[in-house]
Amino acid sequence: MTINMQLESLPKRQNKRQAKRIGRGTGSGVGGHTVGRGTKGQKSRSGHKSTLFFEGGNVGFFRRVPKYRGFNRTLKVPFQPVNIATLEKSFKANEEVTVEVLKEKNIIRKRTNQVKVLGFGELTKKLSLKGLVVSESARVKIEKAGGTIQ
Repeated sequence: MTINMQLESLPKRQNKRQAKRIGRGTGSGVGGHTVGRGTKGQKSRSGHKSTLFFEGGNVGFFRRVPKYRGFNRTLKVPFQPVNIATLEKSFKANEEVTVEVLKEKNIIRKRTNQVKVLGFGELTKKLSLKGLVVSESARVKIEKAGGTIQ
């Protein structure tokens, strides 16, 4: 009785290498004195755990970064912009536009104190603006429509 073995019919051999058993004697290849940790220092000690961002005692990157930011202008006045196109849509002819009226109509936020009217859009109605900062292009369009700015 002959067994006809083919190369492709042989079971595949798994090449699995066992993990090195560190610190199990000099014959293990990684045994003996320092056991692959080097000599002295924090990383050679037992129980050493370091964060991913540890920089050996330097001031860490994330603690350094805020020092390189710019500065905050304390005198900056936050204006809320309102376009002429919005005024055209929201107001009727001969109406008065103030900060309070803009807040009531939910055109600007309730906390807003300063409003600047910008010149985007066209104005066909006569409006009177009180207590608002107006850009040069918006001023021209409002006066061209017959409105007033105070």
